[in-house]
Formats: sequence, C-alpha cells, structure tokens
Amino acid sequence: MSPLIRILASFIALMMAMGIGRFSLTPQLPHLISEGQIDLTGAGLIAAANYLGYLLGALDAMRARRPEQVRGRLHTGLWLCVVLTLISYWAYGFWPHLLLRFGAGIASAWVMVMITALSHHIAITANRPRLGALVFAGPGAGVMLTGLLALAANISGQGSATLWMIYAVAALLMLLVILPALPQPAPPATRPAGNQAEGRQPGIARLGAIYGLYGLGYIIPATFLSQMASARFHGQWQADLFWPAFGLCAATGVVLISFRRPRPVTTRFWLMGGLWVQALGVLACLLPGGAGLTLGVILCGTPFLACMPLVMQRSRDLAPHATARNAALLTACFAVGQLCGPLLAALSSHFSGGLQPALIIAASGLLLAGVLAWQSVSSPAERELCAAPTARR
Repeated sequence: MSPLIRILASFIALMMAMGIGRFSLTPQLPHLISEGQIDLTGAGLIAAANYLGYLLGALDAMRARRPEQVRGRLHTGLWLCVVLTLISYWAYGFWPHLLLRFGAGIASAWVMVMITALSHHIAITANRPRLGALVFAGPGAGVMLTGLLALAANISGQGSATLWMIYAVAALLMLLVILPALPQPAPPATRPAGNQAEGRQPGIARLGAIYGLYGLGYIIPATFLSQMASARFHGQWQADLFWPAFGLCAATGVVLISFRRPRPVTTRFWLMGGLWVQALGVLACLLPGGAGLTLGVILCGTPFLACMPLVMQRSRDLAPHATARNAALLTACFAVGQLCGPLLAALSSHFSGGLQPALIIAASGLLLAGVLAWQSVSSPAERELCAAPTARR
C-alpha cells in the first residue's frame, strides 16, 4: 500500500481519536451544564480525569517496543474511542462521565503516540517528511467536525445524549474506513539501533518542560471555549461557531508550518514564536464580548497543533535515534501540563467564580515556554554548523 494512503489513514486516525475521543467533551460542556448534570467546577474535574488518562496512556506507551505491542495499543485505542463514546449516550451525571473520559484519555494517548512514531517512519522512508507533519492537522479536522456536528445538533434542539450517539457513529465509520490502511510497525531489525542515552540528554529534559507548559497553556481555552462562548452569547447557536473555527485555525496552522524548510537552526525560533502568539490568544479570551473570543480563537487556535510537529522535530534534531521513546516521553510531559490546566480551572472557578485567574496563569506559562525554547540546548546539527566557520579559519 502506498505511503500516501497510510499517511491519510494516520490523519483520519488522529482526527477520530483526538477530535472525537479526546476533544468531544468541549462542545458537550454547555449541554451537560445546562442539563444540570455537572457544574463548571465538575467540568474542570472531568476534563482533568480525561487528561490523567492521557498521561497514563502516554506513560504506558513507552513500554511498547515490539511490533505486536505497538499494533495492539493502536487498534485497542481506536476501538475504545468508539465504544466509550457510544456508552456516553447512556451516561448521566458527574461520575459516569468522569470515568468514561478517563478511559478515553488512555485510548487517545495510545493512538497519538503510536501514530506519531509510525507516520514519521513512513514519511522519512518515503523521503516526504512534510507528510509526517501534515498528520498533526488530523486533530484540528476532528475538532472542526465535532464542532459542526454540535452546531447542527444545537440548531435542531438535540441534547447531549443524541450528540454522543452522533459522535460514536462518526467515529465508527472513520475507523472502519481506515482499518485496512493503518500503518504497520517496522520489525525490530529495521529500526535504528542508536545509543538510547541520547534520549536522556539535557536538551530533551528542557523540551519536556516546554511541552508541559504548552499543555498547561493551551488546554484551558481549548477545554472551556464552548462554555465561555455559550455564556457570552447566552446559549444562542452563534456560540457553537467558535469551536469548529478553532479546529479550522488549528488545521490551517499545521498546513502553513509544513511548508517551512525543516532546518534545526530555525525550528526552535518557530516554536518560540508559536508559543508567544498562543499566549496572546489566551489573554485575548479575557477581553469582553465576542471580539475577544474571536481573536482568541485565531491567535490561540492557529499555533495550537502547529507547535506539536515543531516539538517533535526539535526532539529528532536533539536525539535522532530515540524518536519513538521521546515521542512517548514528550507526550507524557504534555499530558502533565494538560492535567494541571483543568485542575487550575476548577480552583479558579471555585475561588473566584470564573476562569480569569486560570487564563492569566496559562498565558504566563506559554510566555515562559517561549523563553525556554529561545534558550534551548543546541542540537548536534547546530553545533556542527557553528563549528564549520571556525574550522575554515
């Protein structure tokens, strides 16, 4: 099967696992709150459970070394995303949704880690590295899909239960289409046998801190955007436009970043710029009215997914022989940040009655992450480039 078909299948896998398995909670929050199933503090705790599951799934993915382990987690994660979304149709109240979102977090992490490593291997083998970056537009397309389905359900007067069923059917259809074309793990003999110590160098530790702050920074607007829009538009259908717009901006950002030349010298500066633009987007959500949210969607949404391939590219620059291991490690760091975000939002809602303090802290974390990216450790390629003029002299 051609690499393009397998890359497309990887794109749809992330579209389903992340857009539906992970982020379908965001457009559901206004429904769950208006139906009296949860309050804003409970919404933060349910989101935190989802991201705790994502963290545990990422940590478990680090143990997948043999091809059958990789394949097993990938397929199990995809099927769990479908089944848990379907069961959500019958769920009611805080605890059922918390447990289901926890399971969906584990499943989506398995899919994210495995697809990241497998699609990168396919793209590099086919000498088309840009295709590997474009896979990260899949979650943005999934967010846009869930947002448009939520908009249609809201206009037709449907509640959260019906929307869960719609999401489950869409996820099942996507999974059945891509199952024959999913990327297959390479046999152990074909994998590079580089020094595993490269994955533990200081540059990876700093990159993990950057990715964790990035997870903390984006997750509060990404989780509560629909609820913030619903509050400002008093539940009118226009509020449901912001979430699909966020997904469209996110997918567009990945496409734009894929056209850059992947040079180690400039990757960290692209990452720094994306983090700082996102910080401005988080702060824009504090502005009153729909204009602030619109600006927040554009500034926060566009670099949202674009930073992911930049981080993974930076990881490959620093440790080219530990791609799979570092993908899982960085995903775990990202999940820690995401887990802290909803907990911070719950505390902010409990003590201040709103999300303003949490948004300010999130933006500060993104600004700090940009500083760390700017000051990050030079990769081997960068050190060689700096040493070349000296050698010529």
